[in-house]
Amino acid sequence: MAAGPTQQPTGQPTGEVAEQPVRQGAAPARRRRLTWVRRIALGLVLALLLPTLAAETALRVNYTGDPADGTYTRHRDAIWLGHAWVDGRKRDADVKALARRLRGTGIRDLYVHSGPLEHNGTLPESAYPKARWLIGAVHRELPGVRVQAWLGDVLASEGPVGLRLERAGTRAAVVRSTRRILAAGFEGAHFDLEPLHSGNRDYLALLDDLRRVTRAFPQALGCARAGGTPTALLSVAAHQIDPLPGFHSFWGATVNHPKWWSQAYFGQVARRVDQIAVMSYDTGQPLRSLYGGYVAQQTSLALEVTPATTDLLMGLPFYYENDIGHWGHAETVPAAVRGVRLGLSRTDADRARFGVALYVDFAATEEDWAAYREGWAP
Repeated sequence: MAAGPTQQPTGQPTGEVAEQPVRQGAAPARRRRLTWVRRIALGLVLALLLPTLAAETALRVNYTGDPADGTYTRHRDAIWLGHAWVDGRKRDADVKALARRLRGTGIRDLYVHSGPLEHNGTLPESAYPKARWLIGAVHRELPGVRVQAWLGDVLASEGPVGLRLERAGTRAAVVRSTRRILAAGFEGAHFDLEPLHSGNRDYLALLDDLRRVTRAFPQALGCARAGGTPTALLSVAAHQIDPLPGFHSFWGATVNHPKWWSQAYFGQVARRVDQIAVMSYDTGQPLRSLYGGYVAQQTSLALEVTPATTDLLMGLPFYYENDIGHWGHAETVPAAVRGVRLGLSRTDADRARFGVALYVDFAATEEDWAAYREGWAP
């Protein structure tokens, strides 16, 4: 008799795949796990979105209302000018045209790009060969307007290359460079060092050293006769202030670029300088109302901690770009001016040492200039 197939213990014939029994409750358990994963993901999304939505709503509300009467220029405004003004590309006719542009506005200070600094803090005189010509021409055409040297460099705070403030020798070289540039006739030194992290003590030490230099350095006689301050000025371009408490720490931990300063650190910087200009642009805000509300908030935060003896200037975007950090349709001069006036109205409407700073001359349009005049310097 032919032998039949041998049997497996389960009774399944040899050569066939045994069917695995399905455990009761396995599918529901998987569904429960997926449900919890979805809930956790939704919770994380809401944890990120809800504070953002609340903050954006607050900015929109911050843009409502009417500015107080009289919240216009105090004639302490400034403009950043490109390097062409000191490297030989500009002529007397250009200065005359600039004078026509600025007459009747509130602009008192010109921040003229005269660097950048070398990474070791030095600055060759070849970087500003036409400085004396420019200063003399400005004094002839615009008596009382001050010409400051705009100096800056990339800091090695987020990468291996750049100026290192933690090195005492580098800070000493920056101080020597400042002495030489003031000796060339500039009436002040304006520093823009980025990215500068909140709480940087080396920067405060540098400002203390620079303040001693500028306080001991007399301004040009022409400006002093026109009512200018008797000593050279120290001014800085400043990062924005935390829109939410501790936001710079959160942002630094998540993207390694703590763009904002704490309000307390902003005040520490402001107490060490004659002028502090907030770079209140490149905010990433997608709508004019949100950007204007943000500028109003920044204005109030800065006013709260800037001493009455320091000029506070809020930056206006005299340029057009479209990227994730700067939406050209949103970051406009009218929105910024309205935001500045609202923040000033709510916080210190009668403050005398206050103004706006225009960034930057070579990218400005006629519409930018018209919006500045109509909204801030009528």
